[in-house]
Amino acid sequence: MLAPTRQQRHRALLVPFTLLVALLTLSPVALAPSPFGAALGGPSVAQAATPVTVATARASQNGSTATVRGYVVGQPTASTTVVRSGFPSDYALALADSPSQTDTTRMIYVQVPSASRAAWGLKSNPGLLGTQIDVTGALSAYFSRPGVTGTSAFAAVGTGGGDDGGGDGDGDGGEPGGGAGGSTEHDATYYASAMGLSGSRLEAELHEIISTGTRTVSYATVWTALRVTDQDPSNPANVRTLYGGFSMSKTNNGGGANQWNREHVWPQSHGGFGTAAGPGTDLHHLRPTDVTVNSARGNLDFDEGGTQNSEAPGNYSDSNSWEPRDAVKGDVARMILYMSVRYEGGDGWSDLEVNDAVSNGSAPNVGRLSVLLEWNAEDPPDAFEKRRNDIIFETYQGNRNPFIDHPEWADAIW
Repeated sequence: MLAPTRQQRHRALLVPFTLLVALLTLSPVALAPSPFGAALGGPSVAQAATPVTVATARASQNGSTATVRGYVVGQPTASTTVVRSGFPSDYALALADSPSQTDTTRMIYVQVPSASRAAWGLKSNPGLLGTQIDVTGALSAYFSRPGVTGTSAFAAVGTGGGDDGGGDGDGDGGEPGGGAGGSTEHDATYYASAMGLSGSRLEAELHEIISTGTRTVSYATVWTALRVTDQDPSNPANVRTLYGGFSMSKTNNGGGANQWNREHVWPQSHGGFGTAAGPGTDLHHLRPTDVTVNSARGNLDFDEGGTQNSEAPGNYSDSNSWEPRDAVKGDVARMILYMSVRYEGGDGWSDLEVNDAVSNGSAPNVGRLSVLLEWNAEDPPDAFEKRRNDIIFETYQGNRNPFIDHPEWADAIW
């Protein structure tokens, strides 16, 4: 750390003296707390008066609440990737102590809650780049890096006051609402009863929403549906396979070595639901996959590491886990989280639960939860995944995957 300059030392001595003079001249009325302070959503006087640097905030990831002052230097899209243009969404900011900083190890990642995205998200406000701001929230990891979560206030330095971040105040980094998935048009209707909830209450309400008034499809119909939901955007005659990313003819399906088949991302054996209508045919976790790559994945849980698959580079496996390619890590995570919330054991099927283990075998569990949450944050929903969610909702099952519409709900629940 650099030693303070003479000017900084002078300011440090001057501030307490100036503050004392100001307090002595205030009337009792002026000293009284404002009844409107909390409603306005701005930071407390202590927070506003003592913002910490990004470097200090990075070194103090203990869950405490603080106001961090830094320059907006981009949007994190992965743990080591911050973009400075072409911002894909409004749900995260990267701050640094210098407006020209490009080293991600000197940045802090800020979660932007739904209520503040229109004003403080970079997709909606690209002119924020280079602006110095104060952010109030919990000093806790985001994108698996030092972060500010459960954010409650934002303010441009020098403007005074603050913007209510709409946080739920519990510091869990999971404020419901908005949604990096971009499907906020459903918030006032489909998700209305879930808005503002978190933890087990949010999970229970989402289960009710996505389990009510649904339709099932037969396992034979899955072939037809996948040709629509997973159509290759670059070639309408083909489907895009999940793990390999291969573009294969829609009609080249079956059990042959060079064909694609129906992959259960939540393995059938993890709960024993087979291919009967229900979890065995739920399109939210069924994807086209090259037959031999599907066989290599088998019923493995999800984790990182292992040997790279020779047929589908970017995928890795070991004795108990499968790591998909980076481009679909988030897709996989959100499918598993959906299944865990959708099937709770009350409809004749097993109670499917995500956990933080591997080698789950035939138990109705899939892991590793901690890794899946990282993948959900690092690989946000793209246009392909959002389109797929819409088609399943509108054409086939009448329900949505809430973690595509609101990826932040994963952290709100788990």
